[in-house]
Amino acid sequence: MPELQQLRAEHAAAVLDFELANRAYFAASIPDRGDAFFAQFTDRFHALLAEQDAGVCAFHVLVAEDGSVLGRFNLVDMEDHSAHLGYRVAQHVAGQGVATATVRELCGWAATEHGLRTLRAAVAHHNAASRRVLIKAGFVPVGPAAPEHLSGETGTWYERDLSP
Repeated sequence: MPELQQLRAEHAAAVLDFELANRAYFAASIPDRGDAFFAQFTDRFHALLAEQDAGVCAFHVLVAEDGSVLGRFNLVDMEDHSAHLGYRVAQHVAGQGVATATVRELCGWAATEHGLRTLRAAVAHHNAASRRVLIKAGFVPVGPAAPEHLSGETGTWYERDLSP
């Protein structure tokens, strides 16, 4: 059974494998991270851990029984009891409810572990799969997302109230 875990240093190799194995798949629906991301992966990974240690963000990985990463689920810009949600799942588990179930689980963690009351996520108009995940996980559309929030694309902001 896959397990949602907070990102730790020992996840580095599995996260890199996940990103490399799914690069083309991700690039079909969101802008590619670019070669620099992979060339500087170790430094970027350590920077993420530092942000997490500072309490600005909380990064999570969905780990399979064999230790491989099935998805990344991130809470960024945590302030005023609110954060932005970002996520991506491996191609071989896409369409199986993995993202929806994990986003739901992360919503619980966001409230209990991080004291968050609201999560927001911006989704490009063409990314129907991500919109479905958010709606199934209890998010509602709240307005347009400008291109600067979506790597130059337009989309919609979705929000979920985490209050009990």
